[in-house]
Amino acid sequence: MLKTYTATRYVTPLREGGSLPAIVEVDDGSLFVMKFVGAGQGPKALIAELVAGEIGRRLGLNVPELAFIELDPMVARSEPDQEIQDLLQASIGLNLGLRFLPESHAFNVMLAPPPDVALASRIVWFDAYVTNVDRTARNVNMLVWQDDLWLIDHGAALYFHHSWDDYLTRSRTPFTPIKEHTLLKLAADLSETDGAARLHLNAEMLQSIIDLIPEEWLVGESTFKSVTAHRGAYLAYLLSRLEASAIFVEEANRARAQLV
Repeated sequence: MLKTYTATRYVTPLREGGSLPAIVEVDDGSLFVMKFVGAGQGPKALIAELVAGEIGRRLGLNVPELAFIELDPMVARSEPDQEIQDLLQASIGLNLGLRFLPESHAFNVMLAPPPDVALASRIVWFDAYVTNVDRTARNVNMLVWQDDLWLIDHGAALYFHHSWDDYLTRSRTPFTPIKEHTLLKLAADLSETDGAARLHLNAEMLQSIIDLIPEEWLVGESTFKSVTAHRGAYLAYLLSRLEASAIFVEEANRARAQLV
């Protein structure tokens, strides 16, 4: 289970993020990067952040601790910036946070020692599986912290859920944006990685991740008659995509062959 904290202080916005995330202090005094339910794509971005982040963690990748963060109206009222206050007012209630990594810096493949082949292959496989479009040279979304590589910002992943039409068919399609992945050239072990990931991920594990999604983030989706059916669709998609992983692995290998 994820921990739940209460935001006690809005520290600073991170304006490089399209949904205006922010560093907040929570009730135990620690800092989190908070993603707001009232921003941009609403709860779907938070669902993607949660589900993709937890899948990454189960695959042994470094993802900052995820936690639910309750936002009290008092925090919103104390913010003088009108744009930020509007965002906070729209996000009263349950939001999502990632543990803040102090003194971390953005990964740059030209400056930092590159990850080894095994790690690069796991990251590329993971991003192809969850259809994460945000791991490019322009928007790398990886941090170096305490000499380790950490993956952040998965709100743009799982974009199939913005339209549920033919979602099972779309689960079995190649992920062509993988050609822009900043680590693709290093990912020489994708086929071996695929076999290991398929053995590791299973229906029970994926269900346990989907069960973490708060019910209030799932209500109001007209495609489904119940929250249970909505959760079931996420599981069906992820299992179908896992079963068809050879399709996106082949696409990644094809794109990589054009780089090396």
